[in-house]
Amino acid sequence: SWSIFEDRILYQLLVFLQPPSRHSFRLELYSGTRLPERCSNIRVVLECTCLKEMGNIPCFVHPPKDKETAQHSPLLQTLCTGSYLDVEEIACWVQNLVQTAWEHLPQWQHWQLTVLPSSHSCRVLLSGPSDIQLCAVLVFAVEQGSP
Repeated sequence: SWSIFEDRILYQLLVFLQPPSRHSFRLELYSGTRLPERCSNIRVVLECTCLKEMGNIPCFVHPPKDKETAQHSPLLQTLCTGSYLDVEEIACWVQNLVQTAWEHLPQWQHWQLTVLPSSHSCRVLLSGPSDIQLCAVLVFAVEQGSP
């Protein structure tokens, strides 16, 4: 969606997260009325690839007995707390990615990108040669029933 406030245009974008190969997302429902302490209730499940024909890709669930060649999930190490997606880690990762990517675009010399503080989304403000500012808010979601 988008809206206009005085000299600022606000874009709100819904970004659906997809699990990488060998992973799936599982929504865990809460029983009771108390809100959970963590921000996310999306568990990252490692999928067994032993019986699938995936070439020489090792299985996360059943690693080889040689611990030196054991594989670890980069997703769990980077964007999760325990085995749950961590929205604050995702927001920080996307903010860094957007900021780094911006410097490689031809527009970066004419527009200033400011990453606004946010722990649950990615908010950026673009200021250009005119008085109008563009504000984009990326909100993260997982589609229910997705693989």
